[in-house]
Amino acid sequence: QVQLVESGGGLVQPGGSLNVSCAASGSIVSIYTMGWYRQAPGRQRELVAVISSGGSANYADAVKGRFTISRDYAKNTVYLQMNSLRPEDTAVYYCYVYGLGSGSIRGYWGQGTQVTVSS
Repeated sequence: QVQLVESGGGLVQPGGSLNVSCAASGSIVSIYTMGWYRQAPGRQRELVAVISSGGSANYADAVKGRFTISRDYAKNTVYLQMNSLRPEDTAVYYCYVYGLGSGSIRGYWGQGTQVTVSS
């Protein structure tokens, strides 16, 4: 099995920063794309940022210039540095990994970590 363990969420004031991370372990053989999605109450899950195996990153318009995605290939870990946070960034943030594991190429989801931006 493939496990994704997220950490780093929490409560932060508007304008503040948070860094969330997600480590993949278990029967993952090759990781292609890693990314972050988020889901706010009453809303659909939406893409925040993704990073390819080659290191190319793409961001949702709402977070461009404020969030930075990165990955550590040796540790199979993806990070999301979030700066200038706004109340509308409040959501559960989910890690997503697309790769080869357990004999198939598929996507895997983390359990989610809560990020709350409030004064």
